[in-house]
Amino acid sequence: MVSGCDPIVDEQSLKNTTDVAGVELIATQSTPGGNKIELLMATPGITGYWDYNLGTALTDRVTIVYPIPGKATFTYVGTLGAEFFTKTIDVQIDKLDTPLDQDYYDLVSENTSAGKTWVFAGTGPDTNDMYWYMSPPNDPASWGTAWWNAGGTCCPPSDVAGSMKFDLNGAANFTYTKKPGEAPVKGSFVLNTKDQTIQINGANLLGNEGCAANKENFYKIISLTEDEMILYVPLATGDGGCWTGWTWKFKPQEDL
Repeated sequence: MVSGCDPIVDEQSLKNTTDVAGVELIATQSTPGGNKIELLMATPGITGYWDYNLGTALTDRVTIVYPIPGKATFTYVGTLGAEFFTKTIDVQIDKLDTPLDQDYYDLVSENTSAGKTWVFAGTGPDTNDMYWYMSPPNDPASWGTAWWNAGGTCCPPSDVAGSMKFDLNGAANFTYTKKPGEAPVKGSFVLNTKDQTIQINGANLLGNEGCAANKENFYKIISLTEDEMILYVPLATGDGGCWTGWTWKFKPQEDL
């Protein structure tokens, strides 16, 4: 005897628990206009994360010390249940009354709005200085090993006499100047003090060319002090990149 029946299927579908308008975002500053901020997504049943421009927090609540005065827009990315959403909240920061991570002061100076200008630490091919050179790939610990001291031997980058300025005047600003007297190129930067990385957007880092070409413009920080910045790329894969590691050494312009 053969018999058949329809399978029992328990069909369930995701449903939204609220709409975007019903998601409550709260920003609380520790002092009026201050730069220590607690961000809170206060609506039950919503999951997601905060994007606070300098990084992300996989939680509904995060406290940050924000380094940039002016109006800041923070974004919560989450799910309503059946669909994803983003929602933003604006915070006006009038004073940096909570100290920043020391890396910011080393990069842009204590006068964060005025900023700080960096140049290559080498003095040219006649000295054999190591300031822009090929390193072993995919190994930040090998940054000091030079497979080819390009800048100090034969082939300095075209912007060897250039400069780059970092400041926090209303935004995380980056200004690239290829050589003295040439028009500057404006961009921005993201400094990740936890992971020790720096991202350059909208303009090139000095020496981002040739074998060192790095299309992502993303660098591992080997050293960042008041007097020295050393950056490393695990694999130079941009146009003309040699698929090796590369190391950069910079110093503040005022040390020239």
